[in-house]
Amino acid sequence: MQKSVLNMMEDPLAAAREATAQMLRTRETTYSLPQPFYNDARLFALDMQEVFEKEWLFAGMTCEIPAKGNFMTLDIGDNPIVIVRGDGGTIHAFHNVCRHRGSRLCLKEKGKVAKLVCPYHQWTYELDGRLLFAGSEMGSQFDLKQFGLKPVHAETAGGFIFINLSEQPPAFDEFLATLDHYLEPYQMDNVKVAVESTIVEQANWKLVIENNRECYHCNGSHPELLNSLQEFDDTDDPRATPAYKALVAKKQADWDAERVPYQLKRHGKRNRLTRTPLLDGIVSMTMDGKPGSQKLMGRLQSPDMGSLRILHLPNSWNHFMGDHAVVFRVLPIGPQQTMVTTKWLVHKDAVEGVDYDPERLRQVWDATNDQDRQLAEENQRGINSKAYQPGPYSETYEFGVIDFVNWYAARLLENLENDQPSLKLAQG
Repeated sequence: MQKSVLNMMEDPLAAAREATAQMLRTRETTYSLPQPFYNDARLFALDMQEVFEKEWLFAGMTCEIPAKGNFMTLDIGDNPIVIVRGDGGTIHAFHNVCRHRGSRLCLKEKGKVAKLVCPYHQWTYELDGRLLFAGSEMGSQFDLKQFGLKPVHAETAGGFIFINLSEQPPAFDEFLATLDHYLEPYQMDNVKVAVESTIVEQANWKLVIENNRECYHCNGSHPELLNSLQEFDDTDDPRATPAYKALVAKKQADWDAERVPYQLKRHGKRNRLTRTPLLDGIVSMTMDGKPGSQKLMGRLQSPDMGSLRILHLPNSWNHFMGDHAVVFRVLPIGPQQTMVTTKWLVHKDAVEGVDYDPERLRQVWDATNDQDRQLAEENQRGINSKAYQPGPYSETYEFGVIDFVNWYAARLLENLENDQPSLKLAQG
């Protein structure tokens, strides 16, 4: 009893941790999660602490900070982060928090600076995080070296920037090498963001990811997307038709000729990469299936590259075509609120109004994102009902959802058990 009281004093979420761990141990692995995982504030706090503050997250693209002093910001729950390009092209990530009294340093989403200067009292930091100036008011004994910005782990590959807020991030090198290999044909140093959008969905972040991990709903909800997208991307899929398998064989021969990787590659359940054809005769995710940009990406010679689909859990999915790419970032805001940011990438030399029309480029995914928002929000409203209980996933059509939920459950339980002695006491 005394240990339980002590645990509660040290950690107000101690009881929630134990209850969550027990729900994870006893859940049906091919069913949706119990209701608290989708709407409870305490469980959302655990998601942020044990998943989003410990796993590798997709943050943005290197092309968004192309030169020294370019920066971008984002929030991981209550943690504001700044990512900046420093000397020699090095990309640094820091907690966007001044070491004086904690004010945010960079207030804009993107920008360019010579130094990082706190707007509150003008403490000034080098782009590598060193404190350069704090003013004579701090006294002659003040040691600048003790008050540099707190770093955040950052890695780049294939034009992607990933960050990790934990002290000891999990291994990530194998996936980074794979990403570099699959995106080599796109020459990601030569791309730019043509247009982007951000929407806020009134739904838990897991519902947003679950919705993305299946196309069971596509036929009834996504007419624009199905003008171009195959509902599956694997010839071993039981739904794959002979016509699809023949198209895959034909396109793979073309991709071999262009030295473009396409094989299905997995890194556990977290990461998945594969190139699959779009519908026969379609070369891009546009309303008419024709290229959205006349300037092809990287060293590609044909727009007919299908879609290189890249999944990175917990917060990103992506489509790379011959003419442009679409990247997605998911960031939780609250138990029932999620921010989804979409960016359309083109060759950096593509000229707006000549090579591409931003409105045409974004048309398919603007429609699809809004449709998915409505689906996730209605899913959330139903889950909030006292009538909700976990329901069975289709192992044929929703295997991607099963994989995601099982990955999430395993990572959350492992992180809870590793960090909380109280869980081990409760098991004993």
